Amino acid sequence: MQFGLFSSKKLAIDLGTSNSYVWAHGEGVVLAEPSVVAVDGVSGKVIAVGAEAHEMLGKTAGGDLIAQKPLKEGVVADFLVTQAMIRYFLDKTLKSSRFMRPEVMICVPAGISQVERRAVLEATLSAGAKTAYLIEHTLAAAIGAKLPIESATGSMIVDIGGGQVGAAVISLGGIVASQTAKAGGSKIDEAIATHVRRIHNLIIGERMAEEIKINVGSAIPQAAAKKFMEIKGRDAVSGLPKTVKVDSAEIAEAIKPALLGVVDCIKEVLEHTPPELASDIIDRGIVLSGGGSQLRNLDRLIAAQTGVSAFLAEDPTRCAIYGAGVALENVDRWRRIVQAR
Repeated sequence: MQFGLFSSKKLAIDLGTSNSYVWAHGEGVVLAEPSVVAVDGVSGKVIAVGAEAHEMLGKTAGGDLIAQKPLKEGVVADFLVTQAMIRYFLDKTLKSSRFMRPEVMICVPAGISQVERRAVLEATLSAGAKTAYLIEHTLAAAIGAKLPIESATGSMIVDIGGGQVGAAVISLGGIVASQTAKAGGSKIDEAIATHVRRIHNLIIGERMAEEIKINVGSAIPQAAAKKFMEIKGRDAVSGLPKTVKVDSAEIAEAIKPALLGVVDCIKEVLEHTPPELASDIIDRGIVLSGGGSQLRNLDRLIAAQTGVSAFLAEDPTRCAIYGAGVALENVDRWRRIVQAR
């Protein structure tokens, strides 16, 4: 089984703002780790990557060790750190067969510039790839969600990641209308942290904000199914540790502005969709993918705001990596939508 993986040397990597996934030919998804790199503040040397580095987020001593996310708001913020992260993924996946240079498909955010695209390709080749390909996140998610993107009918995918939202209408294997917005899961976390500080005088870190979103977050407040959660942080006035209780209704109210950014992005794409394809989307609905799409009742909020039904893709967090893997296995068929180096 191992031999089959290494002889094929085909890997797909989904570089997400929050989490990254690695897919290997014949194996499926072999790695899923947070997109965090810990760097020595003095020498600039990479100390840890992935889950180990994520544990250091918000806990490192100032200047000595910096735990950072190489991708911010769907944009590559630090190319050297991104290269180190890609190299780590290749090393960890190939292990003893690291001397074999693989073909690598990188799944990148839809909004990045041509300069950033070239830089990601260069980073992938420098990390040890024989050939590097790029595919846009929304297209990969559509392939992974098994949408009939090569047919003449219109399909709409909304990919809600940690750093950005990508919405696209796809027909005949190409993007007809698309839009990106910096309104992903990180913005929702920020909104929660800001609300908790303003209302409860409590300072919390991004990990606690994310826990609140997962446990009691909802796009629509539900009085009948109200949830409560005790949260811990530092008192903004006294500076001492403090615990407060929040409920799902107040969190729903706090994240409303961040969710309107997602809805506005979807509306803009619908407004630029040709009428023939718009009727297909009304019939077929909007497919939601990405980690942010799992927020409770988000599909209901989108349906209410746009008038078009919305539903979660199967395994929404891994749609893009599955799609990137399919595109890599059929790279000649998808040559039109991938960038190669």
